[in-house]
Amino acid sequence: MIKQLPISIESARKSDVRSQFAALCWRLTAKGSPELLLITTRRSGRWIIPRGWPMDSMTPADSAAQEAWEEAGVIGAPLEHCLGSYFYSKTMARGRTAPCVVMVYPLQVISLAAEYPEAGQRQRKWVSPCKAAEKVNEPELARILRDFNPAILPQDV
Repeated sequence: MIKQLPISIESARKSDVRSQFAALCWRLTAKGSPELLLITTRRSGRWIIPRGWPMDSMTPADSAAQEAWEEAGVIGAPLEHCLGSYFYSKTMARGRTAPCVVMVYPLQVISLAAEYPEAGQRQRKWVSPCKAAEKVNEPELARILRDFNPAILPQDV
């Protein structure tokens, strides 16, 4: 099981890279084309996908699915198939930043809950993969979103 270092600015060096897991939440439209769910950050309102720290006794995909529930009210089926990774700088306490590598896991959305832990703190929006790629700031994440094709996901779940 992957263990995360404690999140403490006092004990962390600026060069310590943290790992996070993210959920690429998707569904198919009536016409059969994929749509991706984006959410806003709580502070700046930037568009992102649900992401968070590893959780004890959970697989990476299950950790991503838990974040999708907490941040976006997503109920779905995650796959243990990493689509890729991207980097960003997480703003921590007192304005310090920590470099993070985020591994992205696909999560097919079954439904969206109206009530969930961070409801009212974020917006959520369904968009095409190309539109999603235009809305995010991280180039590597934009590539993952733009190239997403559920038809080539592993079928042996």
